[in-house]
Amino acid sequence: MGQQGKHLNSIHVSHEKHTSASKTEVMTIPETVCISMSQHIGAPCKPLVAKGDKVKVGQPIGDTDAFVSAPIHSGVSGTVKEITAIRSVTGGMDQAVIIETDGKQEVWGNIKVPVIKNMEDFITAVRASGLVGLGGASFPTHIKLNPTNLDEVNTLIVNGAECEPFITSDHRLMLEDTQDILDGMLAIMKYLGIKEAFIGVEENKPDAIEQLRAVIEKSGHSNDIKVEVLRARYPQGAERVLVYEITGKTLDAGVIPAQVGVALSNITTIAFLGQYLKTGMPLIKKRITVDGNAVVTPKNIIVPIGTRIADVIEACGGYKAEPKKILMGGPMMGRAVYSDEFPIVKNNNAILVFDGPQAFIPEETGCIKCGCCHKACPFNLLPVSIATAYDKKDTEKLDTLKVMQCMECGSCSFICPARRPLSFINKMAKGFLKEATSK
Repeated sequence: MGQQGKHLNSIHVSHEKHTSASKTEVMTIPETVCISMSQHIGAPCKPLVAKGDKVKVGQPIGDTDAFVSAPIHSGVSGTVKEITAIRSVTGGMDQAVIIETDGKQEVWGNIKVPVIKNMEDFITAVRASGLVGLGGASFPTHIKLNPTNLDEVNTLIVNGAECEPFITSDHRLMLEDTQDILDGMLAIMKYLGIKEAFIGVEENKPDAIEQLRAVIEKSGHSNDIKVEVLRARYPQGAERVLVYEITGKTLDAGVIPAQVGVALSNITTIAFLGQYLKTGMPLIKKRITVDGNAVVTPKNIIVPIGTRIADVIEACGGYKAEPKKILMGGPMMGRAVYSDEFPIVKNNNAILVFDGPQAFIPEETGCIKCGCCHKACPFNLLPVSIATAYDKKDTEKLDTLKVMQCMECGSCSFICPARRPLSFINKMAKGFLKEATSK
């Protein structure tokens, strides 16, 4: 499909893909894991286990009856040490199950390959797997794959655009688990009745593009599944940007892809689905990129969900300098954390640790009205005007400026020569407007 030279505004960021050739390693099971009960958008899970309980690999340890939710499973075998409250990376308090591992990795006896005969069975299986969006959004996948307008959904888009600097976990997935990606896509196409599909991959991953095309060709599905080569620009992997780049369809704030006939998922989500339908093992581990100038050995590594950042770093040789900044995710949209005690959750795709210049934030200076932020914004927003309206608490102006269209990609902050935190101001303005208009 593709957009014949029509593209949304974007920026070039230094790729820093140091680990793109690093084959994925599997981490040794840590002594303890801390598994949060809040790992998806929606209602948090309630623990299904108690202190002293024995648990096994793949066993459900958290769930809820709430509609927007997904169960949580143990990736280790061992004993529940305690159930406690932990501080989340967003600042709130979450319940967590602390498990002391026994090193045996005994598998829960009820693990079995799901039997799927129809769409209802498929959606039930997806929920049982604990799958959520693994590209960052963490929205429960069984809800995304069951839209109210299913008959209007005719295109599947798989997001393989790994546009943030440093992160290469999706790249390695495309090279190492290619068949799982295809199997996940075929299952979705079968049960949702979708006839055409696209995998969006940036041009700076020629080996992944070649591998994907070879596997698709061998499967006999090259007529209905295409690899769409994208520009290596940021924020190419954003949902609304990717849908436009591949289909030409626009998504305003609050409009989901299904409303324009598209089912869209991150490539890691799709690959996990392909694996789950063959093994029955739920979502219990995650491939992440570990990089930054403060870690000894940058690598791609598979870790149990709930592993502490400190244990992940230790598995990568430890720190070679005292980290001045630790990010969960990429440098553009990731979250800075104040401690390496935070556990890995389902939608983590990277841990970055920086020292010195890479952790330094330049001092903010006065705006010079250059317009760079506007030119960088995929949706042609006016971040400087939004900042002024926010300072004045002008709800009417914020609405006119369409601040809710901002997806907080960080492009405006990155490009600003005055180093103004424009993306963060947009975030604050959105929260203010939402609260003001809900009264």
